[in-house]
Amino acid sequence: MDKIIGIGNALVDILVQMDDDELLTELNLPKGSMQLIDEDTLLKVREKFATMKTFRSSGGSAANTAYALANLGGQAGYIGKVGKDEMGEFYEKELKKQGVETRMLTGELPSGVASTFISPDGERTFATYLGSSGTICADDLHRSMFDGYSYLYIEGYLLQDHDLVVRAIHLAKEAGMQICLDMASYNIVEAERSFFDSLITKYVDIVFANESEARMYTGKEPMEALQEIASKCSIAVVKVGKDGSLVKKGTEVIEVAPHPIRKVVDTTGAGDYYAAGFLYGLTCGYSLEKCAQISSIVAGSVIQHVGTNLPKRKWNEIKLNIEEVLQA
Repeated sequence: MDKIIGIGNALVDILVQMDDDELLTELNLPKGSMQLIDEDTLLKVREKFATMKTFRSSGGSAANTAYALANLGGQAGYIGKVGKDEMGEFYEKELKKQGVETRMLTGELPSGVASTFISPDGERTFATYLGSSGTICADDLHRSMFDGYSYLYIEGYLLQDHDLVVRAIHLAKEAGMQICLDMASYNIVEAERSFFDSLITKYVDIVFANESEARMYTGKEPMEALQEIASKCSIAVVKVGKDGSLVKKGTEVIEVAPHPIRKVVDTTGAGDYYAAGFLYGLTCGYSLEKCAQISSIVAGSVIQHVGTNLPKRKWNEIKLNIEEVLQA
């Protein structure tokens, strides 16, 4: 089985479920977005969280994907940067416990934290303090980090550091790897559209986007956006929420319905888990349709749970559902 390594912002997720969206307005956080915050704003968030029930887990987009891949039975690695603190120790320990091969770096700043606000409808909004995770740079990377891997998975949040992303891609290409890119957030795509386009056109093999990211990148609705993105890479995926997902490779276009769910609790990690399911299927040699169906199962499972760290019984249930799909 091919091995996949992700690179991204190593963030400890601190999650809180809200009764309404008033706190988002108070903190000036657009619902559904990812906003970078400074230490002063982080202190304000912590003051609010101190009076609320919170959940803690390892997080960051690419780390979530690596975590899910490992739990599915795939071989996953992860490159990220944490502080020399309890949060950083917790973070690496959580990933290793799940079977992820970590290539962790350490910085002088505190570990990064993604304060995650979960609205009553399950939508999540991130107030992200990058800390040491935001100091990962091109000079931190070396070729040996990529040896033995077949795919590099890059989270779109990193695209604000052009030199870092370009070096990671060049080292991966030297190692003969394929490049996977998740667009991450519509506001990141808006800010870095030309850089996204340059990377996808020149280097990227597989692109993952949700409909708002695809619309921001192409100015088109999902199916037309899929066609445009697929014209620039090998495989394009556009996720359309409750309507499922669209996949295109060459002339093959697949539409897959979402996996049935009881209730959306928290959409944190849905896209990350979708990518994990798809890449797991790909490394197993399954058809694109089966890959997308597996993705729907995995993504549909995580949104019925607070946070991205699912219990063992849930992973067993996911695997049973995957077996049913493979046998159909």
